[in-house]
Amino acid sequence: MEENPVPIYVIEFMTDEWKIWTLFSIIFISAPLILAKFLNRSQKIMVTYLIGAIMILDFITENGGYIINGTWDIQYNLPIQLCGISSLICCILPFLKKKDSLFQFVYYTGVIGGIMAILTPQMNYFDGSLRYYLNYYVSHSLIITLPIFMFLHLDLKLPKFSWFKIWIHLNILMAIIMPINFILESNYMYVNDAPEVNNPLVIGEWPYYLFIWEPIVLIIAYLIYSISKRKIIF
Repeated sequence: MEENPVPIYVIEFMTDEWKIWTLFSIIFISAPLILAKFLNRSQKIMVTYLIGAIMILDFITENGGYIINGTWDIQYNLPIQLCGISSLICCILPFLKKKDSLFQFVYYTGVIGGIMAILTPQMNYFDGSLRYYLNYYVSHSLIITLPIFMFLHLDLKLPKFSWFKIWIHLNILMAIIMPINFILESNYMYVNDAPEVNNPLVIGEWPYYLFIWEPIVLIIAYLIYSISKRKIIF
């Protein structure tokens, strides 16, 4: 794949900038989860509506910013990165009556994708504005917060083999994304080329890191399931 022509901005691990925005994310993730302990069920549901509304606003302002700046590009700005898909699900999830299937999907993709994005941020067309920082860190924080909030405080369930089911779904999703990347000459979900950020889960060159991802993702999903079932978070 050709070198990415889009300006990439990477926040290096443990720099002051990284520490500030990681702390922001931790607070943004933790606050609703802690606050929920003092709310009744209807108030907790209202919190999920608020999170969904924030996610919708974030999606509009992020893409609106790209359009206004003339940098929106079908090769880079479709919401079909893993975190983009998780964000779209979180926009609608609070307002759905039947949440189980999408909840189970975004519980794993939101937590895995959101944490990796916060720890190893890579930004396209970064303009240095506060809006860009907020769009990036608010969305990636809330795709972690919302599914955990629903699991802990609204009694949504993780079936016994949900960790294995998400692994199958991710492989199906990759199979769908690959031809899209071929048609658009894009790199959604990083299945055509490795991210430019130093990500510890990217081991080796293409396509070898894709094969290494398979057992790693399966193990991480199982660990998330095991930890969550014990409810040792918050």
